[in-house]
Amino acid sequence: MHSTRVHPSVPVRIILGLSLTAILPAGAQSSEALNGSAKISKSAPASMRNGIPEYRIEAGDVLAVEVWKEPDLSSPSVPVRLDGKISMPMLGQTDAAGFTPAELEKALSERYSEYVRGARVTVLLKEINSQKAYVIGEVKKEGFVRLASPVTVLQALAECGGLTDFANRSKIHILRTGSRGEALLPFDYTAVIKGKKMEQNIILLPGDTVVVPR
Repeated sequence: MHSTRVHPSVPVRIILGLSLTAILPAGAQSSEALNGSAKISKSAPASMRNGIPEYRIEAGDVLAVEVWKEPDLSSPSVPVRLDGKISMPMLGQTDAAGFTPAELEKALSERYSEYVRGARVTVLLKEINSQKAYVIGEVKKEGFVRLASPVTVLQALAECGGLTDFANRSKIHILRTGSRGEALLPFDYTAVIKGKKMEQNIILLPGDTVVVPR
C-alpha cells in the first residue's frame, strides 16, 4: 500500500474529487482511437465476455504487449502514463486509456500492419494499479488501497494499519459516488469484528472513500 497523508481539514468532497480527476485523469476522459478515425469513451459500455463487461485500461496500469513473431516490437512491461498513453517501438506515443485489452489489440494490430504484414498483437494486463479506494481520518496510515482483487472495508482498514485510539468506531462511513449522486454507507467497526452487521462489510468499489471520524 502507498500512503498519502491527507490534512484533516480538507473536506471529504474535495478529496474524492481529487481521486476522480487529479489522480486518475486519463481514465475519466475519452481516448482517440489509434487510427485517428474514432473515439472510445470510458463511459461507453465495454464489450461483453462471458456476460461480464471487459475491463477498460486506465492510467497507472501496466500492460504486456506482444507482436507475434516480432520480439523487437514486443514489450513485456508497458506502463500507462498519467496522460493515458503508452510508448511502443516504431509507433511512439499511443493512446491506451479507455480501451479494453481487445480493443487495444485490434488498434495496435492495424497500426503495426503498416510496417509488418499481417501483424497480430496480444495485450495482457500485468498490473491493475488504477483501481483504488481511499481511506482517510483516524487510521494509522491514510492513503489509498489498490483494488486488484476484491477488498472489504475491514481489509482496507487493516491495510491502513488499523484505527487510532481516537477513532469513532461506530460512525465510520463509506462515501460512494455513482450515477445517482453521492451515497453515505455506514460501517460499525465494533459490531462487524464481533460478527454482527456483516452486511456493512461491503466490497469497496474504485473511487470509494472510507471516512473514519473522531
